[in-house]
Amino acid sequence: MGKIAFIFPGQGSQAVGMGQDVYASNPASKQIFLDADAALGFALSDLIFQGPEEELKKTFHTQPALLTTSIALYEAFKIHGVRADYVAGHSLGEYSALVAAGVLSFTDAVKTVRLRGEFMEKAVPSGQGAMAAVLGAERGALAELCARLSKDVGVVELANINCPGQIVVSGTKEGVQALVEQGKEIGAKRVIPLEVSGPFHSSLMKPAAGQLSAELQKITLHSPSIPVVANVTAEPVQEPNRIRALLVEQVYSPVLWEDTIVWLIAQGVDTFIEIGSGTVLAGLVKKVDKTVRIVSINSKEAIENYQANDETRV
Repeated sequence: MGKIAFIFPGQGSQAVGMGQDVYASNPASKQIFLDADAALGFALSDLIFQGPEEELKKTFHTQPALLTTSIALYEAFKIHGVRADYVAGHSLGEYSALVAAGVLSFTDAVKTVRLRGEFMEKAVPSGQGAMAAVLGAERGALAELCARLSKDVGVVELANINCPGQIVVSGTKEGVQALVEQGKEIGAKRVIPLEVSGPFHSSLMKPAAGQLSAELQKITLHSPSIPVVANVTAEPVQEPNRIRALLVEQVYSPVLWEDTIVWLIAQGVDTFIEIGSGTVLAGLVKKVDKTVRIVSINSKEAIENYQANDETRV
């Protein structure tokens, strides 16, 4: 019998109005939004449901908003009694996975990711960092080009290894611009600059990681009830202090998403359930392996329409 992984999205999946239908229809989901508002001391739920989009797109708002929506949808999805064999999340989504696995409380998580967003936003002065999506390049060749440009022009590093043919790079404005210009030389089909507020998952984020480390020391982490596959290693992490260390490293290290999905499939996972706004992760998983079952739980309707098939244990 195949195994199931719950996966949780990160930044880029946000949308004004996300989660509003489960807020209105599920008491446990509504409580998550109310708990977020209380923990942060302002009406995050109003910003999620009403916008404006420009405010929601600010990193320090996006991160708690996505975490809250994912956990609210997770609470509503519990009606089906589906048990995950593994959980994982893309970048910020790792915090949703850790809440689902009982490693940290939702309240601690939402406060922490709000601060994480603030630290990341302030780590590099506005306009000095950049990110770009590289399509069609081979990972090794891209890593070599990044190393050369980092030496000669300015820092540019692999940030998100998303799926075959899609890697995001991150670094200084100059380093990323040079990669945009030279990407074709290593076989990239396209290099697309991204609209982001900073060079996430690059070594330029180390100041933010240091601040996050201090905050993570203040909260209690428990051993996971479900194996959590970490972004930094693409392997399960069990020990609370190790989880804490990897969350700090994650801020300035590449997200090994493709490796994570490959590892999960190798363990026998054949059903991936994406829980949160949008369908970004479903698209990435499909590019890794077209044969696995992928379900996006991103609305009340998706939860109602969910069908447990033969491969899904209930």
